[in-house]
Amino acid sequence: MQQSKPKKKYDAKACFFRIISSTVLWSTLLLSAHSNALPKAEDIKQFTLDNGMKIIVLEDDSIPNANMYLFWKVGSRNEYPGITGLSHFFEHMMFNGSKKYGPKMFDRTMEAAGGSNNAYTTENSTVYTDWFPADALELMFDLEADRIQNLDINPDVVESERGVVTSERSTGLENSNYRMLSEQVKAAAFRAHPYSWSVIGHESDIANWNLQDLKDYHKTYYAPNNAIVVVAGAIKFDDVKRLAKEYFEPIPAQAAPREVHTVEPVQTGERRVYVQKESVTSPNVMLAYHVPETKHEDYYALQVLAGILSDGDTSRLTKALVYEQQLAAQVFAFSSESIDPNLFYFYAVAAPNVDASALEKGLIAEINKVIKNGVTDSELQKVKNRQLVNFYREMSTINGKANTVGTYEFYFGDYKALFSLPESLNNVSKEDVQRVANQYLRKANRTVGVLAAEEDSNENDL
Repeated sequence: MQQSKPKKKYDAKACFFRIISSTVLWSTLLLSAHSNALPKAEDIKQFTLDNGMKIIVLEDDSIPNANMYLFWKVGSRNEYPGITGLSHFFEHMMFNGSKKYGPKMFDRTMEAAGGSNNAYTTENSTVYTDWFPADALELMFDLEADRIQNLDINPDVVESERGVVTSERSTGLENSNYRMLSEQVKAAAFRAHPYSWSVIGHESDIANWNLQDLKDYHKTYYAPNNAIVVVAGAIKFDDVKRLAKEYFEPIPAQAAPREVHTVEPVQTGERRVYVQKESVTSPNVMLAYHVPETKHEDYYALQVLAGILSDGDTSRLTKALVYEQQLAAQVFAFSSESIDPNLFYFYAVAAPNVDASALEKGLIAEINKVIKNGVTDSELQKVKNRQLVNFYREMSTINGKANTVGTYEFYFGDYKALFSLPESLNNVSKEDVQRVANQYLRKANRTVGVLAAEEDSNENDL
């Protein structure tokens, strides 16, 4: 039974003035950032090598550094049962030696030249990032070309990294309540599409990949015709083109990867999953609703909706569930970029002595308020300002420019779409936000996940 406790007083007047002050601040920053952050469309140039690799170049002399982003069109959506997790596994393997630069030499060589690197894998992509002094540009081309064409898929290294990934999977699930719950929610929300499994893959698949699986996967998905490369910084377009032709163009193209043609059937009723974890001190609740892909016309309205619901202390969910009702210790909503239709998530951790049923009802009640009553002008403008400021701030650095240009090219099919973001956000109306809430945040389109130490006796009452 939920215990009663004193309520923290919510100061509406103070909150109002915080909103006004915040709006003025964001607007001032927005105008300041807009004047110098966003490059012009003509500042970005591109070319395609004979092997199909697309190269995008942005000259920026603001600092004497540069970066190279390599977006590979491969993520967990390209896998199938038996080889799940291979995309993430190659994020590890690509740093473990090739023909010219042996094990551990990729990092050491780059660091010796003053550079650094990172990588990440998503449901849709695998991205490698190199940051370096501009005069090390040719070395970066040499390093990347070597591991693209001549990766050493060594049996001993494979087994070592297999152990690392297996450990990463088990410890991640053990240590992250969010990760454990989201894996189960995704599996319930998707019955057909490969978004149903986590990026790290199923444990049994990780244990059973063979060398031929790896060789075939690398040959297919790390082919130059399956990549978008973005180079930004204190470099010259002609130098990038010359080096790309010298180092990348000799790498042979491969047959195009198989298309992902599976379409997730329309969900026609609420689905529920329960995950028991003894170490959980407060129940976790996740709601997931099917929404369209990033290229869809509703993308920006959904991003604004997520911002209104959970962006900042004055957002709908934080204000109502954390401060006023004290049902949640933490709550947020989000929807990520995606090639295919994916999910709009809500995630909340219960406050002390609050059960999962009460938290879930609180979440749904706030969602229903938007569906029924819509949002206010001030909420809409505040979130638009905040999202524009974040966009301009990202575009104020060479790293942010490279990442944003590549992301738009990857998900929208044309980097030029980034230049329409301010207009697209500005065009989102209150009616658009209420419409997408009505259209997508429906019970029949919802998957509910609860993670708790013991089953909530009230769960079946909903």
